[in-house]
Amino acid sequence: MSDVPVLLHDRDGYVAIITLNRPEKLNALNAELRDALLHKLDELERDDEVRAVVIHGAGNKAFVAGADINEFSARSAEEQREAFFGRRIYEGVADFDKPIIAAIHGFCIGGGCELALACDVRVADRTTRISQAEIRIGLIPGGGGTQRLARLVGRGWTTIMSLTGDFVEAEDAYRIGLIDVLVEEGQHLERALELATKMTRWSPVAVRLAKDAIRV
Repeated sequence: MSDVPVLLHDRDGYVAIITLNRPEKLNALNAELRDALLHKLDELERDDEVRAVVIHGAGNKAFVAGADINEFSARSAEEQREAFFGRRIYEGVADFDKPIIAAIHGFCIGGGCELALACDVRVADRTTRISQAEIRIGLIPGGGGTQRLARLVGRGWTTIMSLTGDFVEAEDAYRIGLIDVLVEEGQHLERALELATKMTRWSPVAVRLAKDAIRV
């Protein structure tokens, strides 16, 4: 385990900013980062001074480049079973009761795509490349990604992405509804913070009820 924290947290008014901080690994989701994110979300959900959350990846290359496959070969059978519950991070994001926005740039692959799908809004810059790449290593999206993706882009595009593992470039992702807001390179975090800040202006109860109604 590195001495460098895998997750950073900052505040901008009522908005919590979470930075996934493994840039040397393209912010790949290992067990340490998943656990840190789950614990941070639990903490923020109970914090009345936080009304919205923005998640982004450190460095200039990736939001999240999937799960950390280097963990796979080192796992025992018991650890493999425990890894099955790694999907809890996606449920934790999807069930979070305050607005949560993904600010995306660069690679958004596999588990990174699933993490973005679990957020309420996806803001991305033009460097973004998105892939449901699990099929390339003999797996399928395990965190509800196929269902969430289908709700956004329909069965056809979900099938294409899930069965080919091909990348969808930012312009196409925006066109099919996978990205909600498309901005120029490097503007993703700023725009996500603008949206999150606007959401914090209103009654937290009304915002939560509206979010619940949208999720039904």
